[in-house]
Amino acid sequence: MIVRTRVYARAGLLGNPSDGYHGKTIAFTFSNFWAEVTLYESPELELRPSEQDTTTFASLDDLLTNVQRTGYYGGVRLLKAAVKKFAQYCHDRGMELPGRNFTMQYSTTIPRQIGLGGSSAIITAAMKALMAFYGVEILPHVLPNVVLAAETEELGLTAGLQDRVVQAYDGVVYMDFDSDFMRQNGYGHYERLDPKPLPRLYIAYSKDLSKESGRAHLRVRELYDLADPKVVDTMAQIAALARQGRDALLAGQGDRLHELINRNFDLRASIFPISEPNIEMVARARATGASCKFCGSGGSVVGTFDSDEVLFALRETLGEGHYELVLPDVVEAPPQHP
Repeated sequence: MIVRTRVYARAGLLGNPSDGYHGKTIAFTFSNFWAEVTLYESPELELRPSEQDTTTFASLDDLLTNVQRTGYYGGVRLLKAAVKKFAQYCHDRGMELPGRNFTMQYSTTIPRQIGLGGSSAIITAAMKALMAFYGVEILPHVLPNVVLAAETEELGLTAGLQDRVVQAYDGVVYMDFDSDFMRQNGYGHYERLDPKPLPRLYIAYSKDLSKESGRAHLRVRELYDLADPKVVDTMAQIAALARQGRDALLAGQGDRLHELINRNFDLRASIFPISEPNIEMVARARATGASCKFCGSGGSVVGTFDSDEVLFALRETLGEGHYELVLPDVVEAPPQHP
């Protein structure tokens, strides 16, 4: 028995980063990039490294390039955390797993450290592979909590639910992380949206850019927890944009997302420091008439455009800045789980 699971890159379309502050977001997965896990029965339990885990390099420059693109940690630690949390989830619910060993390996095409959900994609793919191998069902609204626990509790990463939710559900997903609802249910309100009303989308990124500093996020968190009026009000405004975007899509008015996306970035920039390279990428895109905001925490952007002329201008100006431009193939979600 060979199990292969694939989980796609994601982009936060509206509302982020309010997902970490009991807010609301819309995100989507797109099939241009993915993480894939292969799992099969074997005499011993083995987690195989991929190219990202290499410790052999052709030269010093090769090592420096590898670190710049993939960081100091590969994906084997993500697999370990996924296996541990999956086993713990089953144990806590009285599920006795068969005594079968397996070999698990992963590969990924998702550019690392630019805010496209690369780490969560690997863990989610591993979880889905383990579910198939052992015949265990973890419902889509529960799976993100298990994935998040692998990252935060096992690896000490700072993360929120948005990426894990949209990668568990696939497609375009509206998420409401209302604190009262989550306290009562243990998860948020998640709703798949029809992608058809979406306007034309693009994603841009640079392999030389990285996400915004965690220190900035920690400072905003401190201010939020202290009920700083500006931070609290700004987060509420960012969350409201996601709700407005949901209503626009349900009404078939995808063109309204242009203004909402720009507003999202402007509100974020009013409370988070934004690095000059990231500001330049957003400015270049907006100068063409396209809308633009971060996909995640910086390093990549997503936006809308309304004509081939604007797309041509995007290719020209972003190419001059040595940015990669992608037209995302939004994943068509499977049927809604009851």
